[in-house]
Amino acid sequence: MAVHEMSAVWAEGYAAMDDDEALVQAALADLAAFAPLYRRYRDRVYWYIRARTAGDDDATDLTQLVFLRALDALPRYRASKGPFAGWLFRIARNAVIDHRRRSRATITWDLVPAAFQATDAHDPLAGALRQESLDRLRALVTALDADKRELLVLRFVAGLTAAEIAVVIGKGEAATKKMLTRTMQTLKERYHDDAR
Repeated sequence: MAVHEMSAVWAEGYAAMDDDEALVQAALADLAAFAPLYRRYRDRVYWYIRARTAGDDDATDLTQLVFLRALDALPRYRASKGPFAGWLFRIARNAVIDHRRRSRATITWDLVPAAFQATDAHDPLAGALRQESLDRLRALVTALDADKRELLVLRFVAGLTAAEIAVVIGKGEAATKKMLTRTMQTLKERYHDDAR
């Protein structure tokens, strides 16, 4: 998926959050009406899961499982407890945790999807410098504890807002914003210290 396609999907997701409740109500009345919710969140859920699993096959299977679980649990969704996206990504997070427990596989970390790693074919030096910077960033992210990596994946891979992330991790929105800010600040400091 190209960068502009991913951006369009995420922008559509943000613009459409307002009518998620109406779509949920429609899906409760007719399960076939779940399709718009699926289309709206499918790619974001996939990329979130892909960043936390070892391969495309696992990510595809888990994405399907997440939507099956969401469809099954839809009658228990309550908008008063938080946005639909937060509820859905909590299901996704739990599916990944369950998968890791079952497989005991090493989880690869790919914070920056390949689509974002394009280099300028006309300037090999710029491409090499960019790749070196990405490798340094990837190493720093990998060194973070699992909870901080989770925040970054939810924010930058899944494209969730702080309010949605708060629902996923079970924290308040203010605490979530503070954790995100601190994590980003730590990364920034370590990145610049590492460059010296």
